[in-house]
Amino acid sequence: MSSGPPGGGQPSKDVQRLHELGYAQELRRGMRTFSNFAVSFTIISILSGCLTLFYFAMNVGGPAVMTLGWLVVGFFVLMVALGMAEVASSYPTAGGLYYWAAKLAPESGGNPAAWSWFVGWFNLVGQVAVTAGIDFGLAFFINAFLNLTVGLPTDPPYTIAIYGIVLVTHALLNTFGIRIVTILNDVSVWWHIVGVAAIVLVTVVLNQNDRTDLGTVFSTFVNNTGSGGDNPEWPGPIFFGIPLYVMLIGLLNAQYTLTGYDASAHMSEETHDAATSAPKGIIWSVIISVIFGFILLVSMNVGITPEAIFPAADGSGTMVNGYQHALDAAATLSNAGPPVQIWIDAVGQTGGLLILFLVIGAQFYCGMASVTANSRMIYAFARDGAIPGSDFWHRINHRTRTPTNSIWLAAIGAFILGLPYLYSPVAYAAVTSIAVIGLYVAYVAPVFLRLRAGKRFEAGPWTLGRWSKPVGILATLWVIFIFFLFMLPQFQPIDIQTFNYTPVVFLIVLGGAAIWYFASARKWFKGPKVQGTPEELAAIEADLEII
Repeated sequence: MSSGPPGGGQPSKDVQRLHELGYAQELRRGMRTFSNFAVSFTIISILSGCLTLFYFAMNVGGPAVMTLGWLVVGFFVLMVALGMAEVASSYPTAGGLYYWAAKLAPESGGNPAAWSWFVGWFNLVGQVAVTAGIDFGLAFFINAFLNLTVGLPTDPPYTIAIYGIVLVTHALLNTFGIRIVTILNDVSVWWHIVGVAAIVLVTVVLNQNDRTDLGTVFSTFVNNTGSGGDNPEWPGPIFFGIPLYVMLIGLLNAQYTLTGYDASAHMSEETHDAATSAPKGIIWSVIISVIFGFILLVSMNVGITPEAIFPAADGSGTMVNGYQHALDAAATLSNAGPPVQIWIDAVGQTGGLLILFLVIGAQFYCGMASVTANSRMIYAFARDGAIPGSDFWHRINHRTRTPTNSIWLAAIGAFILGLPYLYSPVAYAAVTSIAVIGLYVAYVAPVFLRLRAGKRFEAGPWTLGRWSKPVGILATLWVIFIFFLFMLPQFQPIDIQTFNYTPVVFLIVLGGAAIWYFASARKWFKGPKVQGTPEELAAIEADLEII
């Protein structure tokens, strides 16, 4: 995409708007509305989040929280998405959230540099964590597939090794195959829909055993968090036989899955008609994910056989509860075990492996898109000097027109975040909590600032109008609630193996960012930078040989 037509004509409205916001058209603008939507839908990936945390959800709340809780979370997530979409329409840049915060803070009486700095760091931590969560979940499912087919062990070192290979593969694709990545993102939408349809077919239609009825699914609550017995009960009231605390913690499955839709904003500088395409991408990725995610979770729970004779390892068979049978599979197949066992119990190992292959494909696309969006955020934040070594991380590969160095920083950061799994079996839940808190604080900050700005906010072509205030209030209150919720312990007894290290990560990373800001950065970081005059922006674009 050129900054203007050959012969010195006027730049497109997208490039004009980007120039008004202070940036050159460095990235290739080749996406349309569907492709922009596809990136966010792919990163949300109901076949990733719903299934990688399915084991967690079975233990923490059970079927009722998993399904009905999904709808509750989906409603509040849509409020956040609507608020973000309105701001994205006004400021269509790759920086997204932290750029919006800087622009909205003065209208709200806030310090633009401070808001931009801390929103950016929350977003950065959340982006790296969500990449870690997606690719780590993919590693679980690949490991399960290899265990069932070639007998590869599922011990933590093997999972970590697969995790590293997956991250390297996604970094290489984003470095050298950006056109392939764009095509695969579009394919991913249909792959996910086919995958959900296949799971419904296997668990509900072709299931060779009895199925759980809907009433039981919506009324069954489970607490396997260690609360009670030899351990103390979680504080608070008891509802439906389990602590309310457990029911609320169980919402993590839905809240983690419904993340990543800020990708549509981060891809704004690569999208045509970004001021309307990005908001549509944000909103429709959430709406469609909520609908299909609910169908997926209900069918998975309906597909669990109440009681059946499943073959034992010694060749014998005893009547067992299908729910417990699925949970027990985690002992051999780790976090991927329960959903895989449900598919195998329903249609046999061959059919179960086919579904597992479809899920692995969807999760692969999801991780690939997450690295793309993550690297764009890092690139934009580095462009404004907010990351140590910003000049290095901001560099663009002239041949591929991608921020190569940022891609590899995203992959390396995600790998480091997953290493605690070597000694902590619940580390994956902590990674997902980090993703939720980091991203949602960054999501809601500009929504909150827009709420405070009121009529001083200059809306883009896509606006909520009079609905902006109630949407902003609901979104802000929800994020405040989940910020504290997912910092809390998730299992008892609390020790090195069950410790939720989410607060520790935020203390280290954001504590470090805070010290850096008040000790140094507040003197020179003024928020998003303007790259230059119109002539200087044109020179940058000419240097990249945009044609």
